[in-house]
Amino acid sequence: MEQFDLETEAALTQLNWEELSKTPGGEFAEIIGDLLMLAGIGGHLAVAGGFSNLALKVRKLAGASYASNLIFAITAVRNDLKTLSESQEELRERIEALPTNPKFAEAISALALRAMHTSVSDRLKRLARIVVNGVKNDDLESESLDDMMRAAVELTEHDFKVLGSICEMQKHLFFPAELRKEYSWRIQAINSLWDEWWRNQSFSSYQGINGMAFNSSCARLQSVGLIASIGISSFAQGSTMHNYELLPDGKKFYERLQETSVK
Repeated sequence: MEQFDLETEAALTQLNWEELSKTPGGEFAEIIGDLLMLAGIGGHLAVAGGFSNLALKVRKLAGASYASNLIFAITAVRNDLKTLSESQEELRERIEALPTNPKFAEAISALALRAMHTSVSDRLKRLARIVVNGVKNDDLESESLDDMMRAAVELTEHDFKVLGSICEMQKHLFFPAELRKEYSWRIQAINSLWDEWWRNQSFSSYQGINGMAFNSSCARLQSVGLIASIGISSFAQGSTMHNYELLPDGKKFYERLQETSVK
């Protein structure tokens, strides 16, 4: 399951997801029911033919490529839930009740819908982490999860590295004492952090192609609501680099992508 076939237009057009997801008792709902059982950690995978029966249903509905993607993502969910349950006993009861939790069912449905848009294993793992860390934080609100899953599929590896740098730079500004300060002070503090960051990162290294890649990543991060521009940097004369504020959704999103074993 570590190898993925590229999705084809046929696989994407065979399935009208909106119609299926609105049909109670339809094939999509049946598949989600199977996924909820397979995502459980209470021995459901021991059921004979669990994965193979699900694969046959999904292949019939949308093709072999999507079946392998979906099963890979659900396996990641199950493995991460198992790790979480074993490492944090206080979460065990919550995890064992997931197959009957309607919000978890919605989260699995959202994962299933997003998994059809990528064949990249790292992106599928990100989808799984968002679900599992939503369980860990007892936060499975569908609107928030859907936004995070969309970003997990659309953003590049370079985008995540840039977001990580911004999170590391500004995470202390989310401490309660910092949040109580005036917003004008916050903006001044962020600009100072960026000036220091540009010095440490060597501003010249972000000129030309590298600078374009950095700007492109920031533009994508801003487009999905994770950061916001606070103006062009004053660090270097003639710079086209912007300074960015990390938004609460950006901090939350980055934290949800961390390894589930991290407490």
